[in-house]
Amino acid sequence: MINQEISQLLGEIADALEFKDENRFRVLAYRRGAEALADLDEDVTVLLSEKRLTEVAGIGKGLAQDIAEYLAQHRMTAHEKAMEGIPPRLLGLLKLSGLGPKRLARLHLELGVSDLWTLKDAIDSGRLAAMSGFGAKTAENLLRSVERLAITQERIPMAEALRLTQTVLEDLGSRMALHGATFAGSFRRGRETCGDLDLLVPSVEGAKVVQAFTQLVGVERVLASGDTRGSVLIDGRQVDLRVVPPESFGAALCYFTGSKDHNVRLREIAKKRGLKINEYGVFRDDENLGGLKEEDVYRAIDLPWIPPEIREDRGEIEAAREGRLPDLVCREDVVGDFHVHTSSGDGGADVLAMIRKAAELGYRVIAITDHACSNVYPKGLTVEAWREQRKAIEAARSAVPGVQVLHGMEVDIGLDGSIDLPAEIGGEVEWVAAGIHAGFEDRVTERILTAMDNPDVDVIVHPTGRIVHKREGYAGLELERLFSKAKDTNTALELNAFPDRLDLPADVARRAAENGVRLMFGSDARSPEEMEHMEIGIRTARRAWITRDQGRTQLPVRRKRSLA
Repeated sequence: MINQEISQLLGEIADALEFKDENRFRVLAYRRGAEALADLDEDVTVLLSEKRLTEVAGIGKGLAQDIAEYLAQHRMTAHEKAMEGIPPRLLGLLKLSGLGPKRLARLHLELGVSDLWTLKDAIDSGRLAAMSGFGAKTAENLLRSVERLAITQERIPMAEALRLTQTVLEDLGSRMALHGATFAGSFRRGRETCGDLDLLVPSVEGAKVVQAFTQLVGVERVLASGDTRGSVLIDGRQVDLRVVPPESFGAALCYFTGSKDHNVRLREIAKKRGLKINEYGVFRDDENLGGLKEEDVYRAIDLPWIPPEIREDRGEIEAAREGRLPDLVCREDVVGDFHVHTSSGDGGADVLAMIRKAAELGYRVIAITDHACSNVYPKGLTVEAWREQRKAIEAARSAVPGVQVLHGMEVDIGLDGSIDLPAEIGGEVEWVAAGIHAGFEDRVTERILTAMDNPDVDVIVHPTGRIVHKREGYAGLELERLFSKAKDTNTALELNAFPDRLDLPADVARRAAENGVRLMFGSDARSPEEMEHMEIGIRTARRAWITRDQGRTQLPVRRKRSLA
């Protein structure tokens, strides 16, 4: 799976370079590299660790460095540079039959095509058919492909959804008074990704709200506009608006938040009581028993309000009936960030900037965990660089006295379960975050178990190795054994809040907590701004039924000594 993931990145670099009409030999090199990885039987991480990667036909020294960088950092500089200046959704059009990078470049330069919708406009207006080399038949075929792709467009990552929803609410709120406007759907339930964004606004002036909504900054296309409903494209994403009567807002919010399975259970309970629930309220015959607030809906069927993140019909109805709904973790319960990187390693900000951000976020503790220098991560900190970093940390401790700073290190778990913590500083490193960075299909369970037996290891980071909607995780990982060992050794498992990871996933984190495993929050941030991704991690933790008590991460206590 990791081979296919990197193959896709190399292919995207080739597409971007060809789109920019750059050196054809570079294009060919990346194209060959992508094909080589796609056909490779061995795990690329194993080949890298055994220094055999350049033995693969089509993988030269330069591509090997790109691959090593991605395996260590989950980012590839060559990919980022190749994509510079290209609209984010433009190369996605290469999925369409009949479009190659050079033809797409013409459409971009001559017709201003930047995404699926601007391409459709170019087709509908006849401009594409009028271009030399295209014609009516090509335009007709492309239109069919566009319509198919529009149905299956990618879902919106939570980080992007958060930015977009905040922008919409701020802009709409600057145009008119908003009281209680809320985004519903899978976004409100804290899913890792969501489809269309559904905004609910309580108001008696539906047409006025819709008009303001369709005039928001950034609207690329108005898809629908009526008296109570509107739909627009912003940054290529569909945002839908529903204006509902204030007295029905709670019922509508419950209905449109979902999930479908949760709502079905609510309707079944209501039916047994001779009631009917819909987006307008709870009814006995023609009498509306309530719908102003969500609590009214639940109260009508003798249930307490259920937090939206756990409305998935996975035991929340039974827990509500029995009075054992979890008191879910909140932002203020998280007192520290135990996984951040700085410019001493592969981050973009210095130690002081990261620590000041921790203070701004109200944290009591932060762990600086740049990578150790190793074969897997050659750009990591040497012993000398780590000791030099200690000077910056001591200065920052004086400058920001309200935050406890742990001078830690992120280390790799090798094929035999050993960690690459340098012996010369092993006793000085105050927080050891261990994770697998290579060999994702090779004895992963045994390696992690061995690492947890190491008294220096405080936390296992990104424990399952999954990348949201791209990589399922380490092959053959035996979770129950991990949970048991983590509990026995008092080794924490990370709740990694980086949007591409969210690892542990919600369902696994719930099982870990039920097994008594200690959980620690980490943003895996490379900049102060990325530390704010903790909000996404908290949403995932809430979906995992993590309670406030479980989320109140106290100052860490290592098994060798207390740092409190």
